[in-house]
Amino acid sequence: MIAVDTNVVVRLLVADDAAQARRATALFERGPVFIPVTVLLETEWVLRGAYALERTQINRLLHLLLGLPGVEMAEPEAVMRALERHAEGLDFADALHLALAGDAESFATFDRRLLRASKVGGLPIVAP
Repeated sequence: MIAVDTNVVVRLLVADDAAQARRATALFERGPVFIPVTVLLETEWVLRGAYALERTQINRLLHLLLGLPGVEMAEPEAVMRALERHAEGLDFADALHLALAGDAESFATFDRRLLRASKVGGLPIVAP
């Protein structure tokens, strides 16, 4: 198994550099490939920021990526919960933070937008 960096994932998903996209595709086809949660987080940020993709496009691409044969990741249930919340409108990073909060009783933030959600997936969101 080989773990991949964000730039390999992005080349696979957007194919904006033909040679690198071919190499990324070949790597994923050989499998298995491990995608760290941090790489998913950064991939969403790059797709949104550098490529100006819409939430629905990003969510679809991340689902496709994680559904590829031979792809493994840490915390798959939490990542899928985060993708569900992201599809519902929550920022992906926030959704991932909440999904990975474990047995916490609440999630403290100064983020006003997140505080308006008040509760996500049963976890109360509170101001410190």
